Amino acid sequence: MKKAIIIISILVVVGGIAAYFYFSASKYVPPVWKTAKIEKGSVSINVTATGSLNAVTTVQVGAQVSGIISKIFVDFNSVVKKGQIIALLDTTLLYSSLRDASAAVQKARVQVDLTGKQFVRADTLFTEKVASKSDFDLAESAYKSAQAELSSAVANLDHAKTTLKYATIKAPINGTVISRNVDVGQTVISSFNAPTLFTIANDLTQMQVLANVDEADIGQVKVGQETVFTVDAYPYDVFKGSVAMVRLLPVVVQNVNNYTVVINVSNPDLKLLPGLTANVTIKVTEHTGILRVAGNSIHFMPSTDYLHYIKMPDSAISRIQSKRIAGNEIPKPGSDGYIWVKNGEVVRPELVHIGIFDGSFIEISGDIKEGDVVLTGGESVDAAAATNNPFMPKMPSRKTTH
Repeated sequence: MKKAIIIISILVVVGGIAAYFYFSASKYVPPVWKTAKIEKGSVSINVTATGSLNAVTTVQVGAQVSGIISKIFVDFNSVVKKGQIIALLDTTLLYSSLRDASAAVQKARVQVDLTGKQFVRADTLFTEKVASKSDFDLAESAYKSAQAELSSAVANLDHAKTTLKYATIKAPINGTVISRNVDVGQTVISSFNAPTLFTIANDLTQMQVLANVDEADIGQVKVGQETVFTVDAYPYDVFKGSVAMVRLLPVVVQNVNNYTVVINVSNPDLKLLPGLTANVTIKVTEHTGILRVAGNSIHFMPSTDYLHYIKMPDSAISRIQSKRIAGNEIPKPGSDGYIWVKNGEVVRPELVHIGIFDGSFIEISGDIKEGDVVLTGGESVDAAAATNNPFMPKMPSRKTTH
């Protein structure tokens, strides 16, 4: 009797398992859909970059003569006007050179006067045929040589005056001193390269961001595009600017070509300082007040089993698959694609015109409206049920004893 009960129990269990798999295999259960709603909003394409803030015009003020700094009239952050004296070099040796040059001019003039008189006498004697042609030529040559020596002496005098003038360092532009590299008593040696004494930034109320844009994005950047950026000094402030220039010379950064984009920035309150790092967003394209939907909806397509379950013709399936946009493909603006609109339990494909895509939302238009529910994915009920199937084998659990 007990043996019969055991056999009957085994048959019941085996029959139940067989019935479960039979009905599971013979009856298709639609998946649970993941959905999103079509909404009105904006879609924008942006290019991000990092750059540094700089004054529009920055001039390095150097010294054209060597000497010792005797006086400095400005310091860091000093506001200067064009032509204002900002430093003086010691002029003791320069004045001495000027006096030597002046004396050389006087000496040359005396020599010109002497040789001129001798040439006049030689010319008279030669005309009266008292002096020879050789004596006349020597007197003429001495006179012209003395004139040349006078011209050279005058030139040296002008040079000495100019050199003395260069000992007075003046501001070449209106602006603000952002760097002072010398102190009183320091010796300045001017050789092939003029030493930089000061750096003056022109108008700090107008600045520029020099941003490095990757070569993959530079084709989207155009002059006149609006930009926004932040700096670490003011993390809660957003500053605005506009693209003024795209420099053609590439700059290699970590083996990648980058191009410098010049962005004009207004700085009326002088909050932005030269050298600050700017995190820039360049607004390439922005469409507002349009219909948009989650980007993965344009890539999604229900399984073939489901399409057969709802009795969709194979010709329609082929037509939809021909316009399907792969998951790793960026939708091209102006192209067409299918989305799947859910109305209650009914799901239908809808051909839409694709606009711009910002990585999260995509612009669409067509026979759709705000609030329509669109499929973005699906989860198989069978797969979900299988995880809770009491007849499926389970991994042994690990118990930790404390």
